[in-house]
Amino acid sequence: MAAAEDQRPGRRVALVTGASSGIGAATARILAREHATTPILIARREERLRALAEELGGGATYLAVDLVDDGAPARAAAHVREHHGRLDLLVNNAGASWRGSFSESGWDGLRRHMELNFDAVARLTEVLLPILRESAPSAIVNVSSTAARVSRGRTGAYSASKAALAAWSDGLYLEERPHDVHVGVVLPGFVATEGFPQGELPNLIVSNPETAARAIVDAGLNGRAERYVPRPYWLVAALRVIAPGLVRRVLAAGAGGRLTTTTGPDSQTD
Repeated sequence: MAAAEDQRPGRRVALVTGASSGIGAATARILAREHATTPILIARREERLRALAEELGGGATYLAVDLVDDGAPARAAAHVREHHGRLDLLVNNAGASWRGSFSESGWDGLRRHMELNFDAVARLTEVLLPILRESAPSAIVNVSSTAARVSRGRTGAYSASKAALAAWSDGLYLEERPHDVHVGVVLPGFVATEGFPQGELPNLIVSNPETAARAIVDAGLNGRAERYVPRPYWLVAALRVIAPGLVRRVLAAGAGGRLTTTTGPDSQTD
């Protein structure tokens, strides 16, 4: 659905998924207010999307859709064509985490995570890629997670889906570079959002949606390959490569349990 029309020349167009709250909403606000960008807001909750589109103005539009639905990618592409005619930035931010060990949730837990955190991203990117190429130079930013690099107990399925997204992004970057479509990855750690409250963790290791949003904008508009949020989290990922045995011993000794919250056990960022 379209909000008030204001398609001023020179304004970029960016599609942001998971835009009804948290990191997605913060990204849309920063793009619209600081970077002369018209947002296309996608999530499931229509009332929130409508309110945000009206708040942002500047031709912002929205589409209420569940990205795992079969027809969702085609509806998104049709919306872009009808209301904007171009796409300069695609932010694949929507995602979810459902905690549980493999013995508890089994393959179905893996399937559920992959369906939203990886499959839905790939399906949406596939239908929007021709528009991104037509609009080049353009960019795609895939929001993965620090959990893609370091997995903890009871979050293995989530880590697997985000690791797949990060690895696929590297390959996609190489494929789309000749077409002038940049592909960047943002890997947040603990971020206090509606879907991931993180109220049980120390403030020093918890970031906020605005910080993650600025990393997304940096990756998309400035051509960054990879950004961790908070930035020092890259040290954890590096340590996992350099000393995997040490990381496993530390997590097995109890650190992993202390960093696995019980708040928001069944949540989706939309």
